[in-house]
This record gives sequence, C-alpha cells and structure tokens, in this order.
Amino acid sequence: MFGKRSPTSMPNATIPPPQTTAPSSSSAVAPPKKPTPSTRRATPARPAMAMGKIEQFNALKMRLHRKLIDQLDLSRMVGEEDVLRQQVKELVTQLADQENTLLNYNERQRLVSEVLDETFGLGPLEVLLTDASISDIMVNGPKQVYIEKGGRLTLTEVQFRDNAHLMHVIDKIVSAVGRRCDETCPLVDARLQDGSRVNAVIPPLAIDGASMSIRRFGADPLTWDDYINFKSCTPEIRDFLEACVKGHLNIIVVGGTGSGKTTLLNNLSSFIPETERIVTIEDAAELQLRQPHIVRMETRPANIEGKGRIAIRDLLINSLRMRPDRIVVGECRGPETLDMLQAMNTGHDGSLTTLHANSTRDCVSRVETMVMMAGFDLPVRAIRQQFASAVNVIISAQRLTGGPRKIVSITEVTGMEGEIVTMQEIFQFEQLGIDDKGRAMGQFVATGIRPSFLERIKASGAAIDPALFNRQVLMKDDALE
Repeated sequence: MFGKRSPTSMPNATIPPPQTTAPSSSSAVAPPKKPTPSTRRATPARPAMAMGKIEQFNALKMRLHRKLIDQLDLSRMVGEEDVLRQQVKELVTQLADQENTLLNYNERQRLVSEVLDETFGLGPLEVLLTDASISDIMVNGPKQVYIEKGGRLTLTEVQFRDNAHLMHVIDKIVSAVGRRCDETCPLVDARLQDGSRVNAVIPPLAIDGASMSIRRFGADPLTWDDYINFKSCTPEIRDFLEACVKGHLNIIVVGGTGSGKTTLLNNLSSFIPETERIVTIEDAAELQLRQPHIVRMETRPANIEGKGRIAIRDLLINSLRMRPDRIVVGECRGPETLDMLQAMNTGHDGSLTTLHANSTRDCVSRVETMVMMAGFDLPVRAIRQQFASAVNVIISAQRLTGGPRKIVSITEVTGMEGEIVTMQEIFQFEQLGIDDKGRAMGQFVATGIRPSFLERIKASGAAIDPALFNRQVLMKDDALE
C-alpha cells in the first residue's frame, strides 16, 4: 500500500512542523521500516476500558489518526525508529490536547499508544506481537481475537474497529511481501518480518468477517537446549540426530498442525556444517538458518490475471541446477514430493523436509498420495521403492494433551519386503498418563534396536556409543520422578 524510501536519501531529515493545509490525497506516503522483534520496544500493559466508552474511544482514535496523516508528510519520515516514534508521539499528544475529551491519564496514554500502533505497526495486534510468550494469534472477525499461550487458547480483549479496519491490517501485512488479498484472491499466505507465518481468509469466503491466523516465530527461536529443558527430547536423542544430519542421511519430519515440525526442521538444519551450500525452499520463508552459505527461495502466487505462479516444484527442479550440498524444503504438500524423492535418490544426500502425517506409517501413505498428484501413472510399488531407497530417517513430532510438544518417535526406513515398506523404531516417547495440570506425561525410551546406518555415520566422522541403543529409559517427565 505504501512505498518506501531509503533512509540514506535524507540522513538528517526530521519531521516537519504541522501544515496549515492538508496535502493532496494522491500524494504517496511511506511509514518507516518496522523494527524487528529483537529491537522492538516492549509495550506496557494497556488499561482496561469500560464497554460504554469503546465506540467513543475508537471514533476519537480515528479522528486523531486522520489529523496526523493530514499534518505530516509521511514520505519524508526517515531516520531512526525511536526518534521518529518519539516525535510523532509528541505531535499526537498535542492533537489529543486539542480534543475536548474526558479521558483520564491512563486512557490518554492508551489513546496515544494505539494511534502510534496504527501509524507505525499493525494496529491492535501490536500489543500481542510484543509478548514473546504468545505462540499463536487467531483473529475470528474484527471483534474476536484468541491467543495461544502456554499451550492453551484464551480470548483477549483486543478488537478491531470494524471489518474494514481488519482488512486494512491484512493488506498491510501481505503487501509488505509482495502479495495481495482481495475479492479475486481471498486466500493468502504471507509472513511478518520476524518470519512468523500468516494466513488470511476474507469475505466472501469468510462469512463473519475476515479471519487471520499468525503462527509466531519468536525473536529467540527454540534451541536444542530449550528442547531438553522442556523435556521435548533428551540429550542422547539430540546427539543422535546431529550425527544423522552430519552423516548426510535423508530425513523427513512428520506431525500434525501445530506440532512443531518447522521449529524442529530449523534446529535440525543447525547441524549442517558451515562449509556446505544450502538451498532452502518454502511457501512462506520461516526457516532461520545461521550458516553463511545459504540460498533462500520462496514461492510466488499468481497475479491478478492468473499467471506468473511459481510453485515449490518449480523451485525444487531449479535448485538441482544450483550445485546444492543440501536441499531443505519447508513442507512437501503436493507434486513436488516426487521431485524431492528423486533428488534424495540422485546424489543430494542429507536433504531435509517436513510433511503432514499423524504417524511414521501414515507418512508412507501421504507420500504415495502426493506423488500421484504429480500426474504420472506410477504403480504403488514403484513409489514405495523410491521412498524406501530415498528416506533414511522419519522423525515424528506431536502436540500432546495439554499442550506439550515432543519428539514421539525416531524411525529408520530399512527397505522393502514384498509390497511393504519396512521400518524399525529406534527411540520413542511412551505416554503413561495425564498429570494434575491436564498435561500428558511419559518417558523417552530406547527400543533396543540398533540402526543399520551406524557405519555410514561413523564414516562421516560422528561417533555414537552403541550402548545408547540398548533398551533403557532415557528421561522421565517431572510428574513421574
């Protein structure tokens, strides 16, 4: 919606004084660049407001925001975020003083803060985006916003003024990544600057007003130390997975929605040596790899004429010509699965991807279905043979009862017996019950089966103690100790 101007074009620019006449509505304006979560300043908790004042408060906020736009040439607002924000805050405070309102101090502070959010950020969502403990934000129309915090859904007091206000915020998000959301394209996937995934559905598909969900990708993503502290896996499992990645085994991460597949894939990618060339392919860029030699690619939707779409499959085929040491696909969900299997089978060992499946056995059926979507009439046996020879390890992640996310299974694909893909489970999480907080509890165990690729791992320089695979309990949840 807005264009951007380089901060270097006016290094000493400051906000001009208020104008006596409003500029033309056709003049281009551009808000300053939104800060990343690492530099975003924490927003203090806002005071609750009586229901009777909400309409009056929203009308006042609209008037102040319009006056601010009229009196400022936002296209000249360049410079440090903190300086600009402070200058705009002073002007908003002056405009608020000119209004004949009966707001108390806390309400005036909230008014100024929300006008700043409308100008610099995503309006009502800003107060939620500053809370790092919120993992999901779900907007069900302008008057209902839920969050997930600590694995539980909670209704918030955050509301949008109306559906047009919500649509404006959605447009602000999707336009920042070169996408659109309108009547011709009422479904859209996008992302925030911190990598958080955004999905929006607008009328006429959304009956009760626009709907939006934001899967947070925090400023400090979960690390393997967090996995161990939260008892989502054990140190032994982490070391084993590190050896698998360094040993160039092909790995698929499976799980349901919200099970933590992308976070786990991101952490698995951290084991890739810095000397290797990595190509990542995603629908909406979420992975945050820290290696120096990375080529990141993102799909592109069709334009308003229905042309120009670039799918994951197109990027995957092209990536094979880019001399990758590793190919990391954010998620296989269609015909690109066939090309991913072929890449794994033709010298691109060490590839990583995720897909939706409830278990490791369901993973095989899902792959068969998605390969058939490629349009080739391949026999099921041929697909299974491709799968068995391409995939070495399947990691299953689940979101259990009460919210805890855990790695529940690590399985080796051993080959084919007749028409069946054979597997053997190496590590698993055994759920033993529910604790007094309603959360699933259990223990991680080694099944006693030694993987057949141990020699391959040793050849890569990774050392694993064979005693690790003896039948044993590796870790118990706190409620069982």
